[in-house]
Amino acid sequence: MPYPILLDPDRRLRQENKAVSEITDDLVMMLDKMHETMVVHDGIGIAAPQIGKNLQVAIVELEEAERFEMINPKIIAQKGSTVDVEGCLSIPHVYGTVKRADLITVRFYDREGDELEVEADGYLSRAIQHEIDHLHGILFTDKVIDYIKEEDLEAYMEAHEDD
Repeated sequence: MPYPILLDPDRRLRQENKAVSEITDDLVMMLDKMHETMVVHDGIGIAAPQIGKNLQVAIVELEEAERFEMINPKIIAQKGSTVDVEGCLSIPHVYGTVKRADLITVRFYDREGDELEVEADGYLSRAIQHEIDHLHGILFTDKVIDYIKEEDLEAYMEAHEDD
């Protein structure tokens, strides 16, 4: 059974979230259920505050074989910038363009407690930055340059696919 997704303006989406001090069986089960919730809602990322958990935990999965379960993630390097469209499970039917770093290096712990460092670019970089923002009470709407109506989204994407 998936978690319910908190919707903006729920105040829990706006708080700073606690670092995880210990990886427990409950945390691992939460990661599994977060992933299930993300998939059920057709998302590519989800952060613990979106399910009402005040923890620095997020998942990004652009392709089935490449899931990043990030515990206490921190961006340690970034380069370049790009503007692209974003949406959010906690703000349904709202889309807008956001400027983000094009290339990032992120350090985090996985479910086994191993510290990992991943270099990400393009859409993966954008998705990771979006989820890390959630861990600090920041929503993509705080950074929107231009809003795009849902009915105009497909045309916008086609017009900008070569950007």
